[in-house]
Amino acid sequence: MDEAPSAPGARMRGRDRSNGEAACYAALDLGTNNCRLLIATPAGAGFRVVEAYSRIVRLGEGLTQSGRLSDAAMERAMAALKVSAEKVRRRRVVKLRAIATQACRVAANGEAFVARVAEETGLRLQIIPPQEEARLSVQGCLNLIDRTSDAALVVDVGGGSTELSWVDLKGAPPTGTPPLQAWLSIPVGVVTLAEQFPEGEAATEAWFRQMVDSVKAELGAFRRADPLRGVFEADRAHLIGTSGAITSLAGLHLNLPRYDRSRVDGIWMTRGECEAAAGRLLALNARERADQPCIGPDRADLVLAGAAILQAVQELWPCTRVRVADRGLREGILLSLMSERSGRRRKRRRRRPTAVAA
Repeated sequence: MDEAPSAPGARMRGRDRSNGEAACYAALDLGTNNCRLLIATPAGAGFRVVEAYSRIVRLGEGLTQSGRLSDAAMERAMAALKVSAEKVRRRRVVKLRAIATQACRVAANGEAFVARVAEETGLRLQIIPPQEEARLSVQGCLNLIDRTSDAALVVDVGGGSTELSWVDLKGAPPTGTPPLQAWLSIPVGVVTLAEQFPEGEAATEAWFRQMVDSVKAELGAFRRADPLRGVFEADRAHLIGTSGAITSLAGLHLNLPRYDRSRVDGIWMTRGECEAAAGRLLALNARERADQPCIGPDRADLVLAGAAILQAVQELWPCTRVRVADRGLREGILLSLMSERSGRRRKRRRRRPTAVAA
């Protein structure tokens, strides 16, 4: 885990700051579609967000065809990363973890781009494997898991990949991270699926069905989660969906006049409500989708791909309830960083010598 090398106060810990403020921690996630930064201070068992930043950069645009990050995509990402680095310095972040995911994993020039980012911004991006991405997504969504269920499936729909984590809740402790029964990463996200199935002049049910069936073909051969299949068929499990496309579906479902995280994060939707929201989107053309306040022009051509991925998962792992998460990797990173801090403090306290009376 890397600290921003040029961040003022990078060696300070806890509340050891001249102004008495709590130390800031930061998580940066450079994905195939988005660049997201979250800066927070510890607060009890969680944290308090002091600044959030997100930009759609489409780093993986055209990657499926070329196998490389394009110059234009790298420039968009670099601009967002420079803004992020400045926010990290201004907030005097004491600990930063910056990750890169599918686009940098598979691109022939992914490592070279990461090296360039370090040189130009001081941010040391770590390209994480899919298993780590799945684990962090679960960690970030822990507070949204319904512990009265027997199982949960966390679905993290990214731009270039989708991570699925099956969580076994039967007999699990009421707090902490429950055991993972299985996890899977497929190289299909909203950007790659939308590029594989161009929309054309209008979205049609047949075109949408092609996307759903394509995703199901990627998922269908996976068998390691089969011990939980009966739990899903008995509707004793639920999904947790985390992605911009899924939160956009939720905003549409709620008819929000503008996107409001406090209204979306943590809400429950039924499978029928998810399909109804997708049906509403199918009835709109790209311009009409762009005019939707919870979608906008940056997601207008991607949101139906996200809906198709969610529907494919729901058809293969049926359950009535879906919980929408406007959280994920960044939150998981922050909780991990702060947990490490607490663990080090406990170790230091145990190592302190005790006075012995003469």
